[in-house]
Amino acid sequence: MGLELYLDLLSQPCRAVYIFAKKNGIPFELRTVDLIKGQHLSDAFAQVNPLKKVPVLKDGDFILRESVAILLYLTHKYKVPDYWYPQDLQARARVDEYLAWQHTTLRRSCLRALWHKVMFPVFLGEPVSPQTLAATLAELDVNLQLLEDEFLQNKAFLAGPHISLADLVAITELMHPVGAGCQVFEGRPKLAAWRNRVEAAVGEDLFREAHEIILKAKDCPPADPTTKQKLMPRILAII
Repeated sequence: MGLELYLDLLSQPCRAVYIFAKKNGIPFELRTVDLIKGQHLSDAFAQVNPLKKVPVLKDGDFILRESVAILLYLTHKYKVPDYWYPQDLQARARVDEYLAWQHTTLRRSCLRALWHKVMFPVFLGEPVSPQTLAATLAELDVNLQLLEDEFLQNKAFLAGPHISLADLVAITELMHPVGAGCQVFEGRPKLAAWRNRVEAAVGEDLFREAHEIILKAKDCPPADPTTKQKLMPRILAII
């Protein structure tokens, strides 16, 4: 069996892995895990990943269960252009710096924005107070400013003149609040221009394909009571 990727494109890190593999012509078998239906919580999926989350890479008997580790594995195993994860020590360190920072900052605030603005009220039927939503969006705004001021600065991309894994991880995160209807790039011309460069580097068709599901998040039908009961503890733990 060749390379298998367990993904749901509703997930930010899954989109990054999917785009990277597709863009670089890496052959893989897509194993879709429907998060909305709770398939990641099933006993069958737990055999693949006891942590019960996606993405997961399976390469023969070898399994990886963390998105950044998966992206790095793919860069090392396959002949991809150097700019994704540069050999230059300092350029690579810039990529590493962003990948280390984003986990508990931008990723968290983008995820919370989606759930507090759309998924809790629409999908789970759970109201979110105006105060909670305002605090979530304020946190997102702080992290967007940090992304722009400390990481992008006046560069074309986060790590320099070329796209890298850092940009791919960042843009897939930002499309979460975009899918919730947040005007992430409004009033941020530098960040908006960066988004356009990333989309062009990835390819507009692939970018659109990867984000089709998240951009329809507002149309997600309500969860049935059984699914809601199954998902709620997991969602509350990560939000």
